[in-house]
Amino acid sequence: MIRKDIKEFLTTLPKDVTLVGATKYGDVIDLTELYNNGVTNFGENRVDAFLNKYEALKDLDITWHFIGHLQRNKAHLVANKINYLHSLDSLDLAKSLNKFLDKPLNCYIEVSINLEENKNGVPYYEVKNFISKCLEFKNINVVGLMMMAIANSDEESLHQQFRKLKELQKELEKELNINIPYLSMGMSDDYKIAISEGATHIRLGRVLFER
Repeated sequence: MIRKDIKEFLTTLPKDVTLVGATKYGDVIDLTELYNNGVTNFGENRVDAFLNKYEALKDLDITWHFIGHLQRNKAHLVANKINYLHSLDSLDLAKSLNKFLDKPLNCYIEVSINLEENKNGVPYYEVKNFISKCLEFKNINVVGLMMMAIANSDEESLHQQFRKLKELQKELEKELNINIPYLSMGMSDDYKIAISEGATHIRLGRVLFER
Protein backbone atom coordinates (compact mmCIF):
# COMPACT_ATOMS: atom_id res chain seq x y z
CA MET A 1 0.00 0.00 0.00
CA ILE A 2 1.38 3.40 -0.94
CA ARG A 3 1.24 6.30 1.50
CA LYS A 4 -2.10 8.06 1.61
CA ASP A 5 -0.58 11.50 1.06
CA ILE A 6 1.47 10.47 -1.98
CA LYS A 7 0.31 13.43 -4.08
CA GLU A 8 1.39 15.90 -1.41
CA PHE A 9 4.69 14.09 -0.87
CA LEU A 10 5.58 14.24 -4.55
CA THR A 11 5.08 18.01 -4.58
CA THR A 12 7.88 18.33 -1.99
CA LEU A 13 10.49 17.01 -4.43
CA PRO A 14 12.36 19.46 -6.69
CA LYS A 15 11.11 19.38 -10.25
CA ASP A 16 14.65 19.00 -11.60
CA VAL A 17 15.28 15.83 -9.58
CA THR A 18 14.06 12.49 -10.94
CA LEU A 19 12.37 10.16 -8.49
CA VAL A 20 13.12 6.50 -9.18
CA GLY A 21 10.60 4.43 -7.26
CA ALA A 22 12.21 1.30 -5.80
CA THR A 23 9.77 -1.41 -6.79
CA LYS A 24 10.91 -4.06 -4.30
CA TYR A 25 8.62 -2.43 -1.75
CA GLY A 26 5.44 -2.81 -3.78
CA ASP A 27 3.40 -5.20 -5.87
CA VAL A 28 1.89 -4.56 -9.30
CA ILE A 29 -1.20 -2.88 -7.81
CA ASP A 30 0.97 -0.52 -5.75
CA LEU A 31 3.13 0.35 -8.72
CA THR A 32 0.11 1.02 -10.90
CA GLU A 33 -1.21 3.38 -8.24
CA LEU A 34 2.16 5.14 -8.05
CA TYR A 35 2.16 5.45 -11.84
CA ASN A 36 -1.34 6.94 -11.77
CA ASN A 37 -0.08 9.51 -9.29
CA GLY A 38 2.74 10.58 -11.59
CA VAL A 39 5.67 8.27 -10.76
CA THR A 40 6.88 6.97 -14.13
CA ASN A 41 10.45 5.96 -13.30
CA PHE A 42 10.77 2.62 -11.53
CA GLY A 43 13.86 0.79 -10.32
CA GLU A 44 14.19 -2.89 -9.43
CA ASN A 45 17.16 -4.61 -7.84
CA ARG A 46 16.42 -8.28 -8.58
CA VAL A 47 16.30 -9.76 -12.05
CA ASP A 48 13.44 -12.19 -11.44
CA ALA A 49 11.26 -9.54 -9.81
CA PHE A 50 12.05 -7.08 -12.57
CA LEU A 51 11.02 -9.50 -15.30
CA ASN A 52 7.71 -10.24 -13.58
CA LYS A 53 6.86 -6.58 -13.02
CA TYR A 54 8.08 -5.55 -16.46
CA GLU A 55 5.72 -8.05 -18.07
CA ALA A 56 2.77 -7.17 -15.84
CA LEU A 57 3.17 -3.43 -16.43
CA LYS A 58 4.21 -3.49 -20.08
CA ASP A 59 1.15 -1.50 -21.17
CA LEU A 60 2.25 1.50 -19.10
CA ASP A 61 4.78 4.06 -20.33
CA ILE A 62 7.37 3.31 -17.65
CA THR A 63 11.04 4.26 -17.70
CA TRP A 64 12.79 1.24 -16.17
CA HIS A 65 15.96 1.48 -14.11
CA PHE A 66 17.86 -1.53 -12.81
CA ILE A 67 19.32 -0.38 -9.50
CA GLY A 68 20.69 -3.57 -7.95
CA HIS A 69 23.82 -5.60 -8.55
CA LEU A 70 23.60 -7.25 -11.97
CA GLN A 71 25.43 -10.51 -12.46
CA ARG A 72 27.16 -10.93 -15.79
CA ASN A 73 25.38 -14.23 -16.50
CA LYS A 74 22.00 -12.51 -16.15
CA ALA A 75 22.81 -9.42 -18.19
CA HIS A 76 21.10 -10.79 -21.30
CA LEU A 77 17.79 -11.11 -19.43
CA VAL A 78 17.41 -7.39 -18.81
CA ALA A 79 19.72 -5.71 -21.32
CA ASN A 80 17.07 -4.69 -23.85
CA LYS A 81 14.24 -4.13 -21.39
CA ILE A 82 15.73 -1.41 -19.18
CA ASN A 83 16.35 2.24 -19.96
CA TYR A 84 19.03 2.81 -17.33
CA LEU A 85 21.47 0.65 -15.40
CA HIS A 86 22.60 2.22 -12.13
CA SER A 87 25.12 -0.45 -11.17
CA LEU A 88 27.77 -0.90 -13.84
CA ASP A 89 30.72 -2.04 -11.75
CA SER A 90 32.94 -4.30 -13.87
CA LEU A 91 34.37 -4.50 -17.36
CA ASP A 92 33.13 -8.09 -17.61
CA LEU A 93 29.58 -6.84 -17.13
CA ALA A 94 30.12 -4.04 -19.64
CA LYS A 95 31.43 -6.56 -22.15
CA SER A 96 28.43 -8.86 -21.66
CA LEU A 97 25.94 -6.03 -21.97
CA ASN A 98 27.65 -4.67 -25.05
CA LYS A 99 27.29 -8.07 -26.67
CA PHE A 100 23.57 -8.46 -25.98
CA LEU A 101 22.32 -4.90 -26.42
CA ASP A 102 20.43 -3.94 -29.55
CA LYS A 103 21.15 -0.26 -28.93
CA PRO A 104 23.26 1.78 -26.47
CA LEU A 105 22.22 1.53 -22.82
CA ASN A 106 22.43 4.51 -20.48
CA CYS A 107 24.67 3.44 -17.61
CA TYR A 108 25.70 4.83 -14.26
CA ILE A 109 29.04 3.71 -12.91
CA GLU A 110 28.53 2.39 -9.39
CA VAL A 111 31.26 4.06 -7.36
CA SER A 112 32.66 2.73 -4.11
CA ILE A 113 33.14 6.18 -2.66
CA ASN A 114 33.79 4.87 0.85
CA LEU A 115 35.68 1.68 -0.09
CA GLU A 116 33.39 -0.52 2.01
CA GLU A 117 34.41 -4.15 1.64
CA ASN A 118 30.83 -5.44 1.72
CA LYS A 119 29.60 -3.12 -1.04
CA ASN A 120 29.88 -3.39 -4.81
CA GLY A 121 31.29 -0.63 -6.96
CA VAL A 122 34.41 0.65 -8.66
CA PRO A 123 36.85 2.21 -6.18
CA TYR A 124 36.66 5.97 -6.66
CA TYR A 125 40.34 6.20 -7.57
CA GLU A 126 39.86 3.71 -10.43
CA VAL A 127 36.77 5.26 -12.00
CA LYS A 128 38.65 7.40 -14.52
CA ASN A 129 40.43 4.39 -15.98
CA PHE A 130 37.25 2.33 -15.81
CA ILE A 131 35.22 4.87 -17.79
CA SER A 132 38.01 5.20 -20.35
CA LYS A 133 37.71 1.48 -21.04
CA CYS A 134 33.91 1.58 -21.07
CA LEU A 135 34.04 4.20 -23.82
CA GLU A 136 35.44 1.49 -26.10
CA PHE A 137 32.11 -0.37 -26.01
CA LYS A 138 29.71 1.06 -28.57
CA ASN A 139 26.59 0.02 -26.64
CA ILE A 140 27.64 1.39 -23.25
CA ASN A 141 26.61 5.01 -22.79
CA VAL A 142 28.01 6.39 -19.53
CA VAL A 143 25.58 9.03 -18.29
CA GLY A 144 26.24 9.20 -14.57
CA LEU A 145 27.69 8.01 -11.30
CA MET A 146 25.87 6.12 -8.55
CA MET A 147 26.72 5.58 -4.90
CA MET A 148 25.33 4.30 -1.63
CA ALA A 149 26.13 6.10 1.60
CA ILE A 150 27.39 4.28 4.67
CA ALA A 151 24.44 3.04 6.73
CA ASN A 152 23.54 5.10 9.80
CA SER A 153 25.86 7.97 8.88
CA ASP A 154 25.26 11.29 10.62
CA GLU A 155 24.27 14.35 8.62
CA GLU A 156 27.75 15.82 8.38
CA SER A 157 29.16 12.54 7.11
CA LEU A 158 26.38 12.20 4.55
CA HIS A 159 27.11 15.67 3.21
CA GLN A 160 30.78 14.75 2.87
CA GLN A 161 30.07 11.44 1.12
CA PHE A 162 27.65 12.88 -1.41
CA ARG A 163 29.87 15.90 -2.00
CA LYS A 164 32.76 13.60 -2.78
CA LEU A 165 30.79 12.00 -5.63
CA LYS A 166 29.87 15.43 -6.99
CA GLU A 167 33.52 16.45 -6.94
CA LEU A 168 34.49 13.22 -8.69
CA GLN A 169 31.91 13.94 -11.39
CA LYS A 170 33.47 17.34 -12.06
CA GLU A 171 37.00 15.91 -12.13
CA LEU A 172 36.05 13.17 -14.58
CA GLU A 173 34.26 15.53 -16.93
CA LYS A 174 37.32 17.78 -17.03
CA GLU A 175 39.97 15.07 -17.28
CA LEU A 176 38.13 12.85 -19.78
CA ASN A 177 36.51 15.76 -21.66
CA ILE A 178 33.10 14.10 -21.55
CA ASN A 179 29.68 14.99 -20.16
CA ILE A 180 28.51 12.95 -17.17
CA PRO A 181 25.23 14.71 -16.35
CA TYR A 182 23.63 12.50 -13.71
CA LEU A 183 24.25 11.61 -10.08
CA SER A 184 22.17 8.77 -8.64
CA MET A 185 22.45 9.13 -4.88
CA GLY A 186 20.09 9.35 -1.94
CA MET A 187 17.48 6.94 -0.62
CA SER A 188 14.58 7.20 1.82
CA ASP A 189 16.65 8.17 4.86
CA ASP A 190 19.05 10.61 3.23
CA TYR A 191 17.57 11.87 -0.05
CA LYS A 192 17.17 15.45 1.17
CA ILE A 193 20.89 15.71 1.92
CA ALA A 194 21.73 14.03 -1.40
CA ILE A 195 19.61 16.58 -3.25
CA SER A 196 21.37 19.43 -1.45
CA GLU A 197 24.70 18.02 -2.67
CA GLY A 198 23.68 17.70 -6.32
CA ALA A 199 21.71 14.48 -6.80
CA THR A 200 19.80 14.38 -10.06
CA HIS A 201 18.18 10.99 -9.39
CA ILE A 202 17.02 9.70 -6.00
CA ARG A 203 16.09 6.06 -5.39
CA LEU A 204 13.15 6.03 -2.99
CA GLY A 205 11.34 2.95 -1.75
CA ARG A 206 10.14 2.69 1.82
CA VAL A 207 9.19 6.37 2.13
CA LEU A 208 6.68 5.93 -0.72
CA PHE A 209 4.98 3.03 0.99
CA GLU A 210 4.72 4.17 4.61
CA ARG A 211 1.27 3.62 5.98
